[in-house]
Amino acid sequence: MSVTLDFSKLDLMDALDLAILIEVEARQRYETFAEQIGHRFDGDPASIFALMAKAEDKHGQQLGERRQALFGDTPVRVNSASIFNVEAPDFGAPRWNMSPLKAFRLALASEEKAFAFYDKALKHVTDPTVSKLFAELRDEETEHVRMVNDAIAALPPGSDKDLENLDL
Repeated sequence: MSVTLDFSKLDLMDALDLAILIEVEARQRYETFAEQIGHRFDGDPASIFALMAKAEDKHGQQLGERRQALFGDTPVRVNSASIFNVEAPDFGAPRWNMSPLKAFRLALASEEKAFAFYDKALKHVTDPTVSKLFAELRDEETEHVRMVNDAIAALPPGSDKDLENLDL
């Protein structure tokens, strides 16, 4: 069940905690996908999901360090019900035989969802420090979208073929 956030009442600590939760959820979902479909070869969908999990983990750690520096061990006041499915790919999306291109497109859709979340939230945030943080996070998601698009453009021919159509 999703909880409706009142962005106008968020302070910087809550905003950082929400952002961390978003990154953790996305990392966990990508790790689950990589495990579910299994690794077969370099550049396969599981490799792509593992790569995305590492990126989400790194971003979450950076946000965590920032939160720790600003607020120390102050207890978290928000929970994951507030952010369900913000950036994480849909549970039913991956398949064991999906092509590398489809895996990257799934990652792209996830990054675009995160951009949309921060962009929408910015319209309701009243705290200037939260607004600045969310603008920064939205801009980072723009960079993630660019990176995934670049990876898609660099895929070799045949990357659009599902694995069941390949001789492995």
